[in-house]
Amino acid sequence: MFRRFTRCFVLLVVLAFQSAAAFAADVRAEVFPLERNGAALHLARYQTDEPGEKIPLLMVHGLTYSSHEFDVDYEDYSLARFFARNGYAVWLLDIAGYGSSRKVEDGFMPNSDYAAEDIAAAAKLITETSKTAKLNVLGWSWGTVTGGRFAAKYPDLVDKLVLYAPIVAGLAAIEVTEAYHPNTWLHAADDFQVKADKSIDYDIVEPPVAATFLSNCWRYDGEGSPNGGRRDLLVDPKERLIPTADIKAPTLLAVGDRDGYVTVALCEEALKTLPDGSELKVVKGAAHAMMMEKPYYKEFREAVLAFLKK
Repeated sequence: MFRRFTRCFVLLVVLAFQSAAAFAADVRAEVFPLERNGAALHLARYQTDEPGEKIPLLMVHGLTYSSHEFDVDYEDYSLARFFARNGYAVWLLDIAGYGSSRKVEDGFMPNSDYAAEDIAAAAKLITETSKTAKLNVLGWSWGTVTGGRFAAKYPDLVDKLVLYAPIVAGLAAIEVTEAYHPNTWLHAADDFQVKADKSIDYDIVEPPVAATFLSNCWRYDGEGSPNGGRRDLLVDPKERLIPTADIKAPTLLAVGDRDGYVTVALCEEALKTLPDGSELKVVKGAAHAMMMEKPYYKEFREAVLAFLKK
């Protein structure tokens, strides 16, 4: 009887400890009011309630879809929650016209340089709130162009920079005439790797991950997104889009060798122009959306975490 009671008591203590630990590591999201150029911008902070200094990390979204990209909240896939559980105060910003930020009348207005100023406004609020001089920045896809231009113009605000799937150069010389991009399911799914029959390769991305991401695209981004950034990217491939030579912060270039938007060779070329302490991480087999790819997402984010902690 006594032994049974002891075993039950120990089990309850263990379960209570595990529950307390899980609760302590839970991630809390909080929205911070921010306005620039007359537009209300959505800025949210993800962090745990665990004690200790939280290092600010701002994540900058890509071209068509907003910052929910970083919070695909299925199992442990959310990049934002991963870094929050590793001691960071993770900030997610929607550029004007995107997601939960105020819509814009002119879809060409929020181009790459305009977005860089939205990032600067967010960075200043973040450093003031965090009582730090600098923050870390991670940009994905178009976010590498906007984040890179921000980092080059405001070097005193940036500690380290991560350019994930960096759009180093123009993608194609194509004239963009429509101010808004019509969003479709097929377009939203386009970043996932596909099989020979063009269907999503569910050996690479788990079905609930793809479903969560696609559902968020409709929930937050609706039927159209601004095209200012697309007009910037669809230029001659000889034109360089990220001012790497002007960036002062140590920078990690992270790319999958199956990414259809950027080559490893371009990243190697860009690395030569970046400051000391910069690195190139190539994830073999991964593509543009490797933060959601089952075989690769852990390798990718562990590389980013190791770089930021150096």
